[in-house]
Amino acid sequence: MRVAPALRTVRVAAQSLLTFRRPRLAFPSTTRSFCKDCISGVRHEGTPEGTYEVINGIKTYVATPKTDHPKDKALLYVSDVFGHELPNNTLLADDFARNGFKVYFPDLFEGDPAPADALNPGSNFDLYKWLANHKPEHTVKRVRRVVEGLKEQGIAAYGATGYCYGARLVFDLAFDNIIQVAVVAHPSFVNSDELDTYLLKSKAALLINSCEFDGRFPPSLAKLADEKFTRFAPGYRRTYFEGVRHGFAVRGDPNNPAVNAAKEGAFKASVEWLLKYLK
Repeated sequence: MRVAPALRTVRVAAQSLLTFRRPRLAFPSTTRSFCKDCISGVRHEGTPEGTYEVINGIKTYVATPKTDHPKDKALLYVSDVFGHELPNNTLLADDFARNGFKVYFPDLFEGDPAPADALNPGSNFDLYKWLANHKPEHTVKRVRRVVEGLKEQGIAAYGATGYCYGARLVFDLAFDNIIQVAVVAHPSFVNSDELDTYLLKSKAALLINSCEFDGRFPPSLAKLADEKFTRFAPGYRRTYFEGVRHGFAVRGDPNNPAVNAAKEGAFKASVEWLLKYLK
């Protein structure tokens, strides 16, 4: 199976739970010290090929394969804080479509994503203030609404791929078994409690694309995930990419050979996982 790559030219911008419980999210008191890499990276250049549709009241970017594809399956693309504002996300949704997945990318933020210029080193964008208005327990409801709309269209099987902020939403979808397969890259708002809840509640095969430098999903937590999921029957895998930082899979610089190899490696692993488990 050959995975169509996701290559772009770029412009550089700057303990175990015995019962089910979703922990409350605690937000930091500072912005960039919380997650400098959450709003760092490069803006990718290219022309998105998908279209926008309103599905159950939610503006949704839809990327459709140009070849024959299953009409009863869908891939939910759950983005980082930049949403539709950053072309990296729509272009990556297109890349999944090139590999045979019908992709649905909901507007998580009601038209208020983080601005693309927050990537600029001198940006005064207040991520903490923005996060207080866009908590995952609220935004995941918008993804659920899209799924409800798609079910009315006859779509019965769902996979989801989530990046940074969006990875936590993918976990929430997996907790309720809305999806059959989960792919996350450098997840935020995922800790030991979420890992335990996933084990307790979910039947979705899980792939985690991780990296060396990640304050949101550090090596200690990655190792813990491996220990917890070692006998996870639905399926578990974690990739690990040295020398790269949180955000590499969606905002990494293809002009940097090490970063590009990691970005493409994560994409290839994601496609292969989805092909294997989205049945």
